[in-house]
Amino acid sequence: MRDLAKYIDHTILKATTTLQDVVVLCNEAITYHFKAVCVPPVYVGLAQKMLAGTDVSIATVVGFPLGYSSLPAKLAEIENAILHGAQEIDLVHNIAAIKNGNWEYAVAEVEACTKLVHQHGCIIKVILETRSLTDEEIKHSCKSYAPLGVDFIKTSTGFSDAGATVHAVQLIKQNTPANMGIKASGGIKNAAFAKELIAAGATRLGCSASVAIVKEDKLT
Repeated sequence: MRDLAKYIDHTILKATTTLQDVVVLCNEAITYHFKAVCVPPVYVGLAQKMLAGTDVSIATVVGFPLGYSSLPAKLAEIENAILHGAQEIDLVHNIAAIKNGNWEYAVAEVEACTKLVHQHGCIIKVILETRSLTDEEIKHSCKSYAPLGVDFIKTSTGFSDAGATVHAVQLIKQNTPANMGIKASGGIKNAAFAKELIAAGATRLGCSASVAIVKEDKLT
């Protein structure tokens, strides 16, 4: 297993996030060599300034955290985020559409968002919010979105009842191509669980306890 830090999107997405919080987050990302930071859209420009000249990527969220904003709204969010320096877009798919069995809409939305993100040379991660879906809905989502060329399937927003599980990661892995990334996020508080998720198939981890996790890992 490569350095645990290189799996981690160092994340802060709470509504009360301040400028100083983002400054601290970016400085920690530089110090610990995390793969990326994931910040609220309003702070993407600040993160770009803080991380210029480093190898830390900048991610932000779209349609977050409930997923039911309109497609034009999501496309506008993507454009704005990339304009200000985002390199990775974590998109909440339309969970309401899934629950209504409207797969045509859900797939068309992800396809349009993926096309726009890729036009800018950026990465898209589709957040399923697995704890809100049945296993069959997770499988169907994976099989529907994989042909669209999405870069990652992501388990959770971290704002639902529960976050990532080993089961959800395994289920995603079983229903996506080998070359597709899997991001586990939500509730990852220690190195042992982080490593369990990686062993199950996660190739990226969304964590707010990132510093504690890598410090713990170095002690084991």
